[in-house]
Amino acid sequence: MRFVDEAKIFVRGGHGGAGAVSFRREKFVPRGGPDGGNGGNGGDVILCASNSHHTLLDLKYQQHHFAKNGGHGSGNNRTGSSAENLTVVVPPGTLVKDFETGEVLADLATVGQTFVAARGGIGGKGNAHFKTSTHQTPRFAQEGMEGEERTLLLELKLLADVGLLGFPNAGKSTFISRVSAARPKIADYPFTTLVPHLGVVKYKDAPSFVVADIPGLIAGASAGLGMGISFLRHVERTALLVHLIDIAEETRTDAWKNFTAISKELAGFNPQLLEKPQIVCLNKIDLPFVREKLKKTVAQFSKKGIMLHPFSAATGEGVQEILQKIVTVLNQAKNDDHE
Repeated sequence: MRFVDEAKIFVRGGHGGAGAVSFRREKFVPRGGPDGGNGGNGGDVILCASNSHHTLLDLKYQQHHFAKNGGHGSGNNRTGSSAENLTVVVPPGTLVKDFETGEVLADLATVGQTFVAARGGIGGKGNAHFKTSTHQTPRFAQEGMEGEERTLLLELKLLADVGLLGFPNAGKSTFISRVSAARPKIADYPFTTLVPHLGVVKYKDAPSFVVADIPGLIAGASAGLGMGISFLRHVERTALLVHLIDIAEETRTDAWKNFTAISKELAGFNPQLLEKPQIVCLNKIDLPFVREKLKKTVAQFSKKGIMLHPFSAATGEGVQEILQKIVTVLNQAKNDDHE
């Protein structure tokens, strides 16, 4: 399935039905009073988060969503039928914004959460409603109110506990395939991963957690270069960031520069991302070049007050230690939330 994490849609609530102009017409009642019924209410357009959807692909191509109109009133004081609401299903983690103003209208983060995107119009009053002691035969009724309409921008933010960060080809996909059942495409060239991947990780007796592989981060991503800005939003909900560093690439042999470059992109997109707990890891220690620089690189980060976790996603060396660290940090984050 194609992954789509942004969609623009137009929603409109149903119009209220018109009230009726009617008078009693019965045998032996030549001058019956007004008996026009009220119109029914138009349906609402409601967004609902459901696990049945994991992407905004359907809404990318079905952009218009109109609820039905309410029924018109009729004689004998019969009220028009109110229209059913129209439910539009979105994946959990969908952020709803007003397209014109950018205002955040709703954050549908949990399954079953709903948001009334466009309310239906109220049905008009029939002429029976307007009968008074001084006006016995009103010959008018109300039109139904129009339903609300608006253009919305939907943005999907993946719901994951851990976000994997790093430059292209840093080994994020290899790592997630080793620790979970996820099988993203893996190859030895940049931008193999074009969409985020989620993997569920079970480590020993600890509760399982979800890891998101965030692709496409390059220098300048927060300013719109590459694909990174399209996916940086997916790390905003995570409790922990795992930063994978690769110094095997000829153009990126300085681990500290790699780390600060990605940190700069996080700060440029949302400074609060830097406040999240981070685990910094050096990948590909199975390669001789990386192994030679390991001791010096670990010391370099230690001087900055950062513990560097060396590992190899290809061979599995050091992976268990990283998983243990992830579990420890996630447990601490949960305990902090409960305090």
